[in-house]
Amino acid sequence: MRRPVEGEVHVHYGQIYVESDPDGYGPGLAEAFAGQSAGLCGAASPGSLHLSTGLHTGDVGFTVEVREEAPPLDPAWEDVVEVSFRPVSRDSVLVQWAGGASWPLGLEETDYRVRYCAQGMDRAGEKDTRLDDEPQLDRYLLQFWPAPPEPDRVLKQTSLSAANWHRYARELPPPPTPAERAEAERRARLAEETAQRERLLARERWEWGGQSPSQALRDVGGNVRGLLLFDPALLHALDASGPATQRAVALLAARRACEAAGLTALDWVADALTALAEGRPLPPPFDDDARMWQTLATDPRVPDRTVGRAVPPERPPFRPPLSPGDRGLHPEEAAQAVVGPAAAVARAMTADAQPLPAVAEPPAAETERSIAEAESPTPMANPPASDSTPYTAMFSIGPPDPSLRISQPHMALPAITGAAESDPLQAALDAVFAAVVTYGEDHPALLAEVWSAVEGRRS
Repeated sequence: MRRPVEGEVHVHYGQIYVESDPDGYGPGLAEAFAGQSAGLCGAASPGSLHLSTGLHTGDVGFTVEVREEAPPLDPAWEDVVEVSFRPVSRDSVLVQWAGGASWPLGLEETDYRVRYCAQGMDRAGEKDTRLDDEPQLDRYLLQFWPAPPEPDRVLKQTSLSAANWHRYARELPPPPTPAERAEAERRARLAEETAQRERLLARERWEWGGQSPSQALRDVGGNVRGLLLFDPALLHALDASGPATQRAVALLAARRACEAAGLTALDWVADALTALAEGRPLPPPFDDDARMWQTLATDPRVPDRTVGRAVPPERPPFRPPLSPGDRGLHPEEAAQAVVGPAAAVARAMTADAQPLPAVAEPPAAETERSIAEAESPTPMANPPASDSTPYTAMFSIGPPDPSLRISQPHMALPAITGAAESDPLQAALDAVFAAVVTYGEDHPALLAEVWSAVEGRRS
């Protein structure tokens, strides 16, 4: 015989439990006793026992015995019931209400007969609460031994408390059959899967400006996510506009980016824009990224132009749909309902819980420019570019800092290479995004012109 628990344990709400599912939370009261004729020890839910005590709150005497065979019944116990129990894992524990403390029981995954004995339930129930310096009022013995399943039984009933628990159990409706339980679990899983899909679709629609993206937008590469932050509706309009409009928009964005950066007077930039307009491959140095950046860094005619960062417009926070059966307010609405000194805390907690929108990775040139500015007291229009140039990686959290300035020439060149992409949709998206970054704080004017071009070609 083993005694894994012996002494006193703390109970609350007159309850303590045996749990064998490490991931479970235990059944509710009615579920634990449904279909039983015996109260006190609820075993109707597989893998768990719900044990009732006379004392509402405080310490009770409690012993757990694990035996090889059925023990004789000690007549000193006032109330005794028996149930059958089979752990669903090898991790059975005696656990306090709300998981305050637990004791491992070392039970096997096999069928057990369980005897629960009580003494002093009425006296403890009348007292309700036992303080630390008060004598023990009630005590309990929980015994396990291997045995095949059989119906629960009341072996002895003396106290009024036990009689009430037995009556409560007998008045409950029968528990669901295994088939009914499996069907209920299947329906619950299906409902949760459906709700999860709805949440994902709602999140996607929020990210994409209120409508789901087409397959083309899902599959396109490049900086689609970057432009999405600035104007989701423009992405859908470009997607629907067709290849001819997409190519025209890509060329427009590349030209405007180079104009804003002051590069159109440079012969090698002008040649690239002409090649784009004529549908030819980009000429040198745009046929090699390293040579392109080296040319930009070494051409003394490149102007030193900087601009404040382009900051996407704010959008309402994402509010996931309520799952079936959910009641109450969304977190934002609940926070608005809080008044007084707690209001600021409630709103701050709600804001912290909002998921952040996806942020596109900036082009390499923008990253290099930000690094150069951070390390130099004055903006550097032409940072050196070579294989031996050391760089320091810098990361920031939150929205872009509009006070930081970036080099427009370095942002304009990706508009040219983006406009030359083989996929017309990606060409338009990449070129427009690079132009937005090049325009920086003035990007709304560029987007307005792009919209005019898209809508003008529709008519």
